[in-house]
Amino acid sequence: MVGSSLVLSDNSLLSKIDQFLCKLEKSLALLSGLAVFFLMLLAVFSVGGRNFFSQPLSGYVDWIEQFMPLIAFMGIAYVHREGGHVRMDLIIGSLRGRVLNLAEFTTTFAILVLMILLVIGSWAHFERSFDFSSPLWSRDSSMDIALPIWPAKLLVPFAFGTLCLRLIIHLWAFGRAFIVNDERVV
Repeated sequence: MVGSSLVLSDNSLLSKIDQFLCKLEKSLALLSGLAVFFLMLLAVFSVGGRNFFSQPLSGYVDWIEQFMPLIAFMGIAYVHREGGHVRMDLIIGSLRGRVLNLAEFTTTFAILVLMILLVIGSWAHFERSFDFSSPLWSRDSSMDIALPIWPAKLLVPFAFGTLCLRLIIHLWAFGRAFIVNDERVV
């Protein structure tokens, strides 16, 4: 992955699982982009309402809060797959062969551990918010128009869980490349 965002494919089981997960990741990234577009339309509607009718969109900030996890987290696994995140390649960029694959495996494993902890923590945060016996199944809501917050809180562990699946695939790929001493990681 160092120095390249191209994803190599072959007919292996790993590559087939990668392609299947990529379809989900692309859908989530598209959903994220649509959320940005929808918030842009809300902004135009709110500003237009304020300027022309002296009445901005009620609950505009509440809707922004609801859409932030969509925008911030839903495309994270796809961007990771494509190698689009900012990386510091000062040391790893100079590595080759097994040493590179071991370094990539080690750092990916550390990220996976962190992401699993974040999934657990964000799921607990969602559980504190969600309650079947409460109105709109929510123990908490937004300030202005009382939107239930649990849907936004549920998106975070879902997006992080998708990233965990992507990291597991990367671990598999780097582990296989390390074992067979492959220069090109599928």
